Amino acid sequence: MSQQFHFQNDTRVISSSLLDNPSVAFCARFGKFQRRDSQCQAFVKRVITSRLFKIIMISIVSLNAFFVVLWTDYNTKYNLFRLFEVSELVFVSIYSSEFCMKLYVDPINYWKDGYNLLDVIIIITIFIPYGLRRFKGKHYLYLNIADGMQSLRILKLITYSRGIRTLITAVGQTAYIVASVLILLFVLMFIFAILGFCLFGVPDRGDTNNWGNLAVAFFTLFSLATVDGWTDLQEQLDNRNLALSRTFTIIFILLASFVFLSMFVGVMIIHTEDSIKKFERELMAERHMTLMEEKQVILKRQQEEVSKLMQMQKNANYRSFSELVENFKKTLRHTDPMVLDDFGTSLPFIDVYLSTLDNQDTTIYKLRELYYEIAHVLSLMLEDLPQKKPSQSSEKADEK
Repeated sequence: MSQQFHFQNDTRVISSSLLDNPSVAFCARFGKFQRRDSQCQAFVKRVITSRLFKIIMISIVSLNAFFVVLWTDYNTKYNLFRLFEVSELVFVSIYSSEFCMKLYVDPINYWKDGYNLLDVIIIITIFIPYGLRRFKGKHYLYLNIADGMQSLRILKLITYSRGIRTLITAVGQTAYIVASVLILLFVLMFIFAILGFCLFGVPDRGDTNNWGNLAVAFFTLFSLATVDGWTDLQEQLDNRNLALSRTFTIIFILLASFVFLSMFVGVMIIHTEDSIKKFERELMAERHMTLMEEKQVILKRQQEEVSKLMQMQKNANYRSFSELVENFKKTLRHTDPMVLDDFGTSLPFIDVYLSTLDNQDTTIYKLRELYYEIAHVLSLMLEDLPQKKPSQSSEKADEK
C-alpha cells in the first residue's frame, strides 16, 4: 500500500512574509507525493521502534561511554590506541546509521521532535574533531575542547529513556517559575550587596576582602545563601566589631536560604510529581490500548473459528449445532484465551464478590464465638442454681 506524508492542519495566524506562499504551496504539493517504498519504510519503522533495537542502542551508548572513560587514562590510551580508533569508527557508523534510518522513515516529522534535534547536535559534535584535524591539523589549539565535547554522546540515552524525558519535561515546565524565583533572589542579593558594601566595606576598618566592592559582596552573599562557610565570614565581621553584622547575616540567611531556596526546591518537587503522575497515566492508557488490541485479535480469531464451525456443520453430518459445539468443547484447552464481556466476569465484580465472602466468613466466625460464650454462661448459671428437694411421696415410697 502506498503511504502519504500527512501534515497537521492546525489553525494558525499566518504572517504576511514573502516566504509564506511558497512554503504553503510546497507543502501542499509535497503532501500529495506517494512513496513507492512503503513496505520497506514500514519494515524500517518496525525495526527502530522495536524493544530489541532500543536495548541494542542503549548498550552501544553505554559501551561508548565506558570507552570514553578508558580514553582519559594516558597509559591505556597509548596501549590500546588501535582499539580506540576501530571502536570510534564503529560507534560513529552506528550513530550515523541510526540517524539515516529515522530520517528515512519520516523525513518531515523527524525535525519536529526536540530529542531528534538533540541527536543531530550530538552527531555534528562527533564530526567536529575530524574536521578540525583535517583542516587545522593535529596540533590545533582548540582541538582538546572538541575532544572533550565527545562526552555529550551519553545524552543519547535520553531518547530511549521515558523516565529521563519525564524529568526533563518537568524541568522545562518549571522554567518560568524558576526564573521568577531566581530574579527575586537576585533582587534580594542586589539590595543586601549594596547594604553590605555600605556597612562593612569601609576601607578604614571594614572587611574589604569580602565586602570591598559589589562583585565581591555578591560572591560573599552567594556563600551565605548556600550556608557554606558563613560562620567564618561572621567571625571576620565580629573581629572588626562591626555593628548590625549578626542581624544582617541572620536576616539574609533566613530570606535567601530558608525561603527562596526552599521555594525553588518545592516548585521542582511539585512539577516533578505532576509529570510522574502524567507519565503513569500515559502508561496505563498504553496498557489499556494494548489490552484492547489483544482483545480484538482474540475476538476476530474466535469469530473465524465459529465461522469455520458453521461451515463444517454444513459440510459434515452433524444433526444440530449443539452437537457441533459439544464436539468443539472437547478440543478446548485450559490455556485457550476467552473474552468475556459479562458483568459477572469483570474484575470489579470478582473483587466485590470475594470481599463479600470474606465479610461473610468473618461474621460467621464472630457469631460462633458469641454462641460459645452464651453456652458457657448458661452452663455456669445452671451450676449456680440450687438443687430442688425431693418430694415427701417419693421419700415414703423409698422407705417402703
